[in-house]
Amino acid sequence: MTTDPISIAAAMDAERDPGSDTPSAADGERRTLPPVLSKAPPVAMVIFGASGDLTARKILPALARLADRGVLDDGFTVIGVARTEWSDDEFRAHVTESTPDGGPKWRALTGRFKYVTGEYDHPDTFDQLRSHLDEADRIDGTDGNRLYYLATIPSVFGLVAQALAKHGCTGPGAGGNFARVVVEKPFGRDLDSALALNDEMHRAFDESQIYRIDHYMGKETVQNVLALRFANAIFEPIWNRRYVEQVQVTVAESLGVEHRGGFYETAGALRDIVQNHVMQVLALTLMESPTSTEADRVRDEKVKLLQAIDIPTPDEAVDKSVRGQYLAGTVDGVDVPGYRAEDDVAPDSQTETYLALRLRVENWRWAGVPIYVRTGKRLPARVTEVALTFRQVPFLLFDHRSSRDLRPNTLILRIQPDEGISLEFGAKVPGEKFHIRSVAMDFSYDEAFAGADAADGYERLIHDAMVGDATLFIRSDEVEQAWRIVDPYLTAWSEPGGGLHFYPAGTWGPHMADLLVERSGDEWRNPVVDLELSGGRQTHLEQ
Repeated sequence: MTTDPISIAAAMDAERDPGSDTPSAADGERRTLPPVLSKAPPVAMVIFGASGDLTARKILPALARLADRGVLDDGFTVIGVARTEWSDDEFRAHVTESTPDGGPKWRALTGRFKYVTGEYDHPDTFDQLRSHLDEADRIDGTDGNRLYYLATIPSVFGLVAQALAKHGCTGPGAGGNFARVVVEKPFGRDLDSALALNDEMHRAFDESQIYRIDHYMGKETVQNVLALRFANAIFEPIWNRRYVEQVQVTVAESLGVEHRGGFYETAGALRDIVQNHVMQVLALTLMESPTSTEADRVRDEKVKLLQAIDIPTPDEAVDKSVRGQYLAGTVDGVDVPGYRAEDDVAPDSQTETYLALRLRVENWRWAGVPIYVRTGKRLPARVTEVALTFRQVPFLLFDHRSSRDLRPNTLILRIQPDEGISLEFGAKVPGEKFHIRSVAMDFSYDEAFAGADAADGYERLIHDAMVGDATLFIRSDEVEQAWRIVDPYLTAWSEPGGGLHFYPAGTWGPHMADLLVERSGDEWRNPVVDLELSGGRQTHLEQ
């Protein structure tokens, strides 16, 4: 079954069933929006790392919401696997504690959940797992379908896959239709490790069975890029180098590393955000039109775009990047410590918490258009956006005084926190004088689809893995190409002169990042104080 992001966007715009419980903003009648997710097939979901933080914070709550939506089949169950010594009842208590808002449908399912205590490569672990899977097929009606979720530390992904293969668990059970494996990020630490992990995974599973997850791809705005570009005649003709002057991607967080200092020391901004989230968003935003919305046709075009991104030499990488690390400062009026003062962080750490890159896409559509990317922690606001700035009109009828507040037209795809799309353009200010300033047309998902109750990233992606829709998951050649792009930066930074620039918490990063774009005559957008909208209302980030 294929879930089409374009048809979802279109379907949500339709209204059905007069007399239902959802109010219509148009005429006051009570209507129901179409369901956002289809019914999943029966399946036994095996979560490796079931006692971990990711399972408690993301996976179990997503499953609870799917159950309460009526999406999970009656023949659904969970088998948790981890090193923590728990009984079935203790695991079920952990599930209940992690999903306090779960409704009766979820509670009805959790009573059958099972748990296996053991090492991820020990025969006893997998003997117990197979026994539970057989029992689930026989008693719970899971019909031989399997969905394995690797929510462990990345170093054991390959180990678990090989152990599943060794114990005959990589195919469906008797009468089953599928066995799939969901792999969390990060998928490797560099190109060599990603290639090695792909090799390990492919010795256990066929590529069609492997679902590499990136929760950003489950966000509605990311998916709606396809609809925005290819379902609207006003955008596609100008989505190219003739009209677009520059593209900026910002992934900003106001939080620090919190309790993840140990993990962040091994990752940094490049591995944590750029290699996966940013490359996926860029690929969808800049790729050519696929021939259909079938999973591999979409992913083919994403790979082609990634292959067109210029790969610098290590020396060039230094010139095209700025690494930063936050110092003590003030965020939202609260004093916060510097990165090196965080728990589990080395006092002389060289890990980047901020990264800015200047990229080039060497294809016919985007040749010569600078692509600026920045991501960082302890910045002034939490915001993720893609901004396409269009070229200035060739001749202005208006003098500088009347147009001093007029800026280039910009299309902004807001991914978080308030998902939506804005288009900045010039308009005359009311009054006798001819004064022009930039205003915005603003589209918000929450306002336009009120009552739709859209699924969050993990809900959507777990559901897609159950139904076998791989469109929003990352293929092996995608992840390898993304590592090829960022590997030179890792190499450059390991050498003397790689550089680390510091910035106070609560600012937009080191001054060197400004110089990175100013060398091309550009400047970074400021998402927080960027624009007053028509009628005096300020942007969602300023309210």
